[in-house]
Amino acid sequence: MTGETIGVGLAVLVGLVSLWAGAREARLQIRLSRSGLHAAGVVVDQEHEPGDDSSTPVIEFTDRQGRPVRFRPPMMATGLSLGTQVPVAYLPERPRSARVFTRKYRLYRIVGLFFGAMLWFGVAAGVVFTH
Repeated sequence: MTGETIGVGLAVLVGLVSLWAGAREARLQIRLSRSGLHAAGVVVDQEHEPGDDSSTPVIEFTDRQGRPVRFRPPMMATGLSLGTQVPVAYLPERPRSARVFTRKYRLYRIVGLFFGAMLWFGVAAGVVFTH
């Protein structure tokens, strides 16, 4: 196997994983829209990775049993500073799979994952067709 073949294979694999993740997130968003419960959440913390300038908000809400639930949005959640209130949707059986439930954040992750998939497929096609 050549390095080029391995590179194309890896690019296709990453594209497929991104496509799968986008489809999974879209399916979750549909379930949240149809049967998810809604709550008011608030950003209670900001987690910083060492050597990274960005931070990940930690959002807390109270589920329908009155229990506090904390979660981290699975994407870069820009504009969510400490104390920001956000609408949250969650599945009753999986409250930690909650998502920020605004149009911007519902679409942002799905579009980003599908764009990422197309980018990696494009890299693979570019390598194949330029050689």
